[in-house]
Amino acid sequence: MVDSSPSVRRMAATVLQPGFIGTGPPDWVRRWVADGLGAVVLFARNVRDPEQVAALTAALRAERPDVLVAIDEEAGDVTRIESGHGSSRPGNLALGAVDDPELTRRVAHDLGLELAGAGVTVNYAPVADVNSNPDNPVIGVRAFGDDPHLVARHTAAWIGGLQDAGVAACAKHFPGHGDTNVDSHAAVPRIDADRVRLDAVELAPFRAAIAAGTRTIMTGHLLVPAIDPANLATLSRAVLVDLLRDRLGFTGAVITDGIEMRAVTRRFGLAGATVRALAAGVDAVCVGGEHADEETVRRLTDAIVDAVVTGQLPAQRLAEAAERIRQLAEWSVRHRRPGRNGPVPGGSGSDTLASAGPPTGPVRSAVGLAAARRALRTRAAARLPLTRPAYVVEFAPPHNIAIGAETPWGIGQALATLRPGTLTVRLTERDLDASAGPSVAAGVPARPVEPLDTALLAARHHALVLVVRDLHRHRWMSVAVDRALAARPDAVVVEMGVPIRVTGDVHLSTYGASWANSRAAAERLAGWQTPVASTGTPGPTGPDPTADRSAADPQDPVVVAGG
Repeated sequence: MVDSSPSVRRMAATVLQPGFIGTGPPDWVRRWVADGLGAVVLFARNVRDPEQVAALTAALRAERPDVLVAIDEEAGDVTRIESGHGSSRPGNLALGAVDDPELTRRVAHDLGLELAGAGVTVNYAPVADVNSNPDNPVIGVRAFGDDPHLVARHTAAWIGGLQDAGVAACAKHFPGHGDTNVDSHAAVPRIDADRVRLDAVELAPFRAAIAAGTRTIMTGHLLVPAIDPANLATLSRAVLVDLLRDRLGFTGAVITDGIEMRAVTRRFGLAGATVRALAAGVDAVCVGGEHADEETVRRLTDAIVDAVVTGQLPAQRLAEAAERIRQLAEWSVRHRRPGRNGPVPGGSGSDTLASAGPPTGPVRSAVGLAAARRALRTRAAARLPLTRPAYVVEFAPPHNIAIGAETPWGIGQALATLRPGTLTVRLTERDLDASAGPSVAAGVPARPVEPLDTALLAARHHALVLVVRDLHRHRWMSVAVDRALAARPDAVVVEMGVPIRVTGDVHLSTYGASWANSRAAAERLAGWQTPVASTGTPGPTGPDPTADRSAADPQDPVVVAGG
C-alpha cells in the first residue's frame, strides 16, 4: 500500500542519498533531483578528474540549485576523488603521528577547497573512531590513533578545516567503530565496553566533533550492548536520540553508513533497514555502493511512504528528517562562495607546489606531501639512502572493502622514479601459501616458498626493500618477512599500515599508503633532498627528529645489498 501524497513522497525522496553509474548524471537522476531528491553520492566510478566532477555537479544543480552532492573522501587510503592514482594527502593516522592540529586543519582545508571547487558539498569524513583494537580490519590507518584525546583534538581540527572551505563534515562511525575486529561491511561488530569506558574513549571524539560544529554525523552498523543490547546503532533510538541528541546535544543531520552493508541488511533487507533507521532517528540514508539504479530509489521511496501510511514510520519523524536535510542544504548554499562552482586550476590553490622534483610533475597538494614527509618515522636512518637501485617486494594483504580496489599503493613506482633501475614484485598470501609455515624468527627452518625465493634471487644485486601493510595482522606476511630478513638482514622494511610490529635493522613507518606516503618514503630511501614547503609547513628538514637524511657510509652492509 503506497500513498500517492506528493508531500510524503517528496519528503521520502529528500532523505535518500543514492549513488549512480557514470561520469555524468543519468536522466533518471536528473528527474529525481528536480522532483526533490535530497542528495546524490559520488563514488570512484563517477570521478575522472576535477573538471569532469565540476561539470557533473553543475548539471545536477541545473535541475535544482540546493541539491546536496556527497562523497566519501577521507584522504589517505580511502579516496574517491583521486582513486585512480592515490591521494595527494596522507590519512588520519599519519596526521595523528605528527600530532600538529594546525597541520591537520590545513590538510583538511586544502582537501575542502578541492572538493568545493568540484561542486561537492558534503564529505563523509573524518573518521572519529579510536583505533583501540590493533586487530581492527577496517579502521586502522583511517583513525587518528588509539588515544581518545589525540583523536578528539584532530577530529575537531579536521572538521574545522573542511567546513571553513565550505564543505560539510561528517564525523563517523557513531558511537565508535575502533574497538572491534569485525568489519561491518560483512558482519555485525560488537563493542563490549561499559558506559564508563564508552564515555571516556569512544564518545570523546564525537563530543569534540559536535563542539567543533560538525554538520553531520554518520552511524556505525554495530552493536553496543551497554547502550542498546537489541538493536544496531543505526537502528537504535537509544543510540541516536537518547545518547546522540539528548545527552550529547547534536542538532545536525544523522546519516547512515552504506545501508547495503551486511551487518544491517542481513536481517532486515534493504527496504526494512531503511525504514527502521529513519524511525530510530536517522535523517538520511546513504545507498548506492552496490545498488546504484533508479529501481532501488523507487523501491526505498515506496517503502518509506508505505511505512508512513501503516504507522511504522510516524509522519512527524519523516518531516523532521527532511527538515534537517533541508537545513543542511541551506547551509551548503550559504557557504558556497563565489568561484567555488568549478575546478581549482592546478589543484587546491596556495597549498599546491609546481613540482615534487624531477621527473614527477605537478603536486596536487603541497601541504599533503609536506604532512606525509613529517609523518615518516625511520629506524637507523643513518643507513640511508640506498646506494644502488632497489628490488622492492610488496606484500599485499586481502582487500579492505572500504578502500577502493582501483586505488594503487606501494612504493615501487615512486622509488623507480627517483632511483632508476628499481624493480618491483607484488606477492599475496595465495602466491606464497605460507600461512601455516613456521617462522625463521622462532628458530625453526621454514619450508620453501618458491615466489619469495625467486624474488630474493632476483634481488641479489639490488638493495632489498620489503613493503608491508599491517604486518602484525597477517601471519603469512610475517613468516615471509622473517624469511627474507634471515636471508638478507640488510633489507629495509617499509610499513604502510599501522606499525605495531617493527622489524628489520632499517625500518620506515609511513602511517598510510596514499600517494603522498609513498612519495615521502621513496624520497627517504633515495636520499632525494626536499626543500621546506613554500606554504610554511616544515618539510622533512623541519623539526621532526626522525627525518635524518645523512648520507650512509659507502661500506655500510645495510646499504651495499646483494654482494
